Amino acid sequence: MVFERIQELLAEQMNISKDKITRKSHIINDLKADSLDIVEMLIALEDEFKISVPDEDAKNLLVIGTLADYVEQKIKEKSAK
Repeated sequence: MVFERIQELLAEQMNISKDKITRKSHIINDLKADSLDIVEMLIALEDEFKISVPDEDAKNLLVIGTLADYVEQKIKEKSAK
């Protein structure tokens, strides 16, 4: 569910096909995102999933699968509180 939503958000934001976005896609190398794209993506994810992504974490979230796993973990942590 989280991966699919990230896929949809990125496809819309970057005007690319959802099919091009896989769990192995690198945001910069494969999807050709620039720093503004990444910031906009993180803001959209924070809004969508009601989480916070600190800058020190964001720099390590460049592969879609890693990003999806991170978001799922943040959601679990939030619901455990």
